[in-house]
Amino acid sequence: MATTTNVGAFPNEGVKNKAQDMAANVADTARQTAANVAETAKQAASTIGQKAEDCTHAMGSGMRSLGETLRDKAPQRGVLGSAASSVASGLERSGQYLEQEGLSGMAGDLTNLIRRNPIPAVLVSVGVGFILARATSRR
Repeated sequence: MATTTNVGAFPNEGVKNKAQDMAANVADTARQTAANVAETAKQAASTIGQKAEDCTHAMGSGMRSLGETLRDKAPQRGVLGSAASSVASGLERSGQYLEQEGLSGMAGDLTNLIRRNPIPAVLVSVGVGFILARATSRR
């Protein structure tokens, strides 16, 4: 009486271990790649944030300088002189604020303003959303 063995019933242990090792290596490589991508994105975001802060400080310096120039070149008397002085003062104060606070300070001030005045903040947001929707909708 002939006996047959089912070769496919018990897979070769060496092949099974090799497949498991390859799967583990692929998973490790994927984890390392994901970590590298996350670190690169974090560094890029940090660099972009720093550049934005630098641009904000530079813009503040420019505004302050423009205010000083306007104050020096504008008439000192009369209605035009009074208006120029007001504009120059506003530019100087705004420029100084941007130089000192930057984007992070502006975000903190905006957050505090919204916390102190939540209902007007919601109404302003709805109004701005409505205007943006109207401006971007197709007719």
